Amino acid sequence: MTYLRRGLPAWGFDPILRFGLPEAGAAHGPVPGWAGLTGRGAALRRRLGRWVPGWALAGVLLSVAGAVAAQGPVGAAGPGGARGSALPLWEVGAVGFGVAQQAWPGASETVNQGLALPYVLYRGPWLRVDRGSAGLRAFKRPGFELDIGVAGSFGSASSGSAARQGMPSLGTRVEFGPRATWRLGDAPWGGRWQAVVPLRGVFDLSDGLAHRGLALEPELQWRHDGLGGWRVNLSAGALAGNRRLTGVFYEVTAAQATDLRPAYEARSGLIAWRLGLSATHRLSRDWRVFGFGRLDTVVGASNEDSPLVSRTTGLTAGLGLLWTWRRSAQPGAD
Repeated sequence: MTYLRRGLPAWGFDPILRFGLPEAGAAHGPVPGWAGLTGRGAALRRRLGRWVPGWALAGVLLSVAGAVAAQGPVGAAGPGGARGSALPLWEVGAVGFGVAQQAWPGASETVNQGLALPYVLYRGPWLRVDRGSAGLRAFKRPGFELDIGVAGSFGSASSGSAARQGMPSLGTRVEFGPRATWRLGDAPWGGRWQAVVPLRGVFDLSDGLAHRGLALEPELQWRHDGLGGWRVNLSAGALAGNRRLTGVFYEVTAAQATDLRPAYEARSGLIAWRLGLSATHRLSRDWRVFGFGRLDTVVGASNEDSPLVSRTTGLTAGLGLLWTWRRSAQPGAD
């Protein structure tokens, strides 16, 4: 059982949870270990218990953990290995990583966090938990694929933020929705070009999966599966949100306004531009190490003038380790 200290909202690489995590294989009934939670964990357990069945919460966590395990940071390339049917139909294991990043796009606060949790991967022809997808693959052709993408982000307590004192805390969020992937062919230095466009609904796990808006995150990727023994992904993209989502980060109501934080009405549109790098290396048959970094900037964003924006550019960086406990002898579908 792993307990986390503080939260961390952002996107692209985003860890998951702030309380005890379920054991591998939990799928039905209450999430194992919840009865022993105290303090904030117990309060969250009571709140979620009224709204979210234990099996549904466990499914969300294992799906997002599978996305992390398949590719390091959620929404970026990582320790998934090379493509192809040589990958097993299913894998079970554990993944752990640490990260430091802005508390939200445009924040001056930096949050350090660590996470360890079980993961499950499944690579069926239609049902898949792999490479940032969790659910059904709706359509696949050699140059195009449509599936369900998943991501997540920690929450952040306003009591620990000078900019958000007296405002609601940013809750732990999960995202999922359709994702289109175009494979654009060969790229320089033996890589491949790929364009990915996910559109995801954002839901607050710490508030009964309340809807928090829509996120659109188009990205152009350069991928290489064997660069000196490393699998590498370079990406350039943007994060945009509707009015509900941008309001979560940047809105200041009249009741929340102070002399140093005037009222502000958030606008829909661009949240941040981003450049990312992730890499993974297989240490042995069962162990893989991965690292990631991402530069976000709110220059030119729709809410750059919000009083909650105090720094235009921020860096995310992290390092993780993955261990595979069991795998199928049967190969999975490509």
